[in-house]
Amino acid sequence: MRLATRRAFLGGAAASAVALAAQGAGAGPAFALEQRNGVDFLRGPYNLAFFYRHNLAYRIGAGMHFFHSKQHDLLQLTRFEDHAAVDVRFDREAQEWLLNPPATEPEMPYYSSYVDRAMHTLFRTIDWTHMHHEQTYDVMAFREIPWAEKKAWTDRAVKYYLTMQTEGIPRSPAPMELTMRRAGIMMKPYFNYFRNFYPLDQSLFYVAHWWHPAVYEAQMISGNQDQEAAIKGVEDVMHREVIPSRPGRMVLSREIMPRYSRMSPESANIFDNLHMLHGIAYSILAYKGWSVEEKRAEMHRVIQAMGYQPGDEAYARKFGEPHPAYDPRTYPNWVRSPQGAMGMIMMDMLMEMLPMMYPGGLSKAEKSAVLQQMMKNGRLGIEPGEIPGSLHEAMTRIAPGMRMMPGATEPGETPRMMTETMEANWRRKAERMLDIAPIDMGVEPSLGAARVASR
Repeated sequence: MRLATRRAFLGGAAASAVALAAQGAGAGPAFALEQRNGVDFLRGPYNLAFFYRHNLAYRIGAGMHFFHSKQHDLLQLTRFEDHAAVDVRFDREAQEWLLNPPATEPEMPYYSSYVDRAMHTLFRTIDWTHMHHEQTYDVMAFREIPWAEKKAWTDRAVKYYLTMQTEGIPRSPAPMELTMRRAGIMMKPYFNYFRNFYPLDQSLFYVAHWWHPAVYEAQMISGNQDQEAAIKGVEDVMHREVIPSRPGRMVLSREIMPRYSRMSPESANIFDNLHMLHGIAYSILAYKGWSVEEKRAEMHRVIQAMGYQPGDEAYARKFGEPHPAYDPRTYPNWVRSPQGAMGMIMMDMLMEMLPMMYPGGLSKAEKSAVLQQMMKNGRLGIEPGEIPGSLHEAMTRIAPGMRMMPGATEPGETPRMMTETMEANWRRKAERMLDIAPIDMGVEPSLGAARVASR
């Protein structure tokens, strides 16, 4: 594999030197060291097209990746007792990076060197998927690729992304209905910590996770010729409406870029799985009940579970299309709402888990209380009546007698019986689902006036 940058080469050389020194000193096998080899980006005539054609949009994305990077060390190295002040302070700093965005894209280790040393595999995973963002934006931005050929070039980038990295690094092209069941995080003690205790920072990430699919969708509704006007509309609505009144949830690709998701469902799911990994990683780092080594073990477990596994491609089109006519230059109420596709996935999972955790059943009052806590826990901040902390902690207080599965709460372990049962159930359901229909790329769109989609 080729090394992507001189910095990566030096990092790899340093890691090799440390490994040799440790072995020479009788320190045992260097199994804890993580690979730092990089892989070069895929060459194509479209390289850097997005950077040159839509430079402000490129820079806004780079600013978002600045606060994606720095958040890791802030969570790990600041006191949890200071979370409210850290949340306010970093939200203010991060917004400055959106108002005055940087000229180039930062890699994840630039602003979080501690977490980079502790669990570099996380940053390899993120940066590799950010590379896929660059590739796919470039394909769409490059005027000389005819509209009818955009999918073929995108598929080429997807294949490269899935096959050219170490196993487990690429995110899965399967929808989150499958990957979240594999991950089995809902009873972990860190679940939703970042969302609950750092609501300002989390909500700015919700803006970022709206932005990326909104830009793709702007390209999809404008064709090769009118992208500047469409993306300018996305930039304007972000500053005018989205940042001042942020989404209350992580929006999914199928909601914000329905046309692009039909064109490349693999990329759509890859990006959803990356965005979910961001939230899980921040919650793991925010949780102070585990050592760095325990957090590292859990991080690697989640990365592997939500990563690409052979056969995932068969499920790429197994999702719905809740808002097929969405125009990304608009910001309707359903985008702002805390209720959406992600919440439905999590609630479905909880309903599947309850019979396994409470084989004797729950009373109506207990079940109602559990569902109320689930909804509160899934929204930003701590609400009146919410039990602060993890969902597991809340459930053990309001519905005692939970039967815990081995691995459900421990770092680096998977509750196998639960995840395998849930995964098998979803696969059976997927067999009965119709695939989301491909989009016709034979007719190039032209940009019209912005229209708010009612659904």
